[in-house]
Amino acid sequence: MLETNIHSPEEPAEAIHRHRLISVADVRKMFGDVSDMTIWRWLKDADLNFPKPIYVQRRRFWREAELVEWIGNRPTEITD
Repeated sequence: MLETNIHSPEEPAEAIHRHRLISVADVRKMFGDVSDMTIWRWLKDADLNFPKPIYVQRRRFWREAELVEWIGNRPTEITD
């Protein structure tokens, strides 16, 4: 994991996690070892609204806080 050092020591832990960047490998693990193709499909699905990555020298990273928020907004059960 890549962690930015933009915070001051007085900031609460929640604020620190807001700035944490995680790699595509960690995102894949976070969602149950999904494939890179699955991540690609999620990014292309406008209805899913999966958080977009940021790029650092052609490597993809996601803001951990955005992923946690996205998970929290997902329905807990499937309705037909």
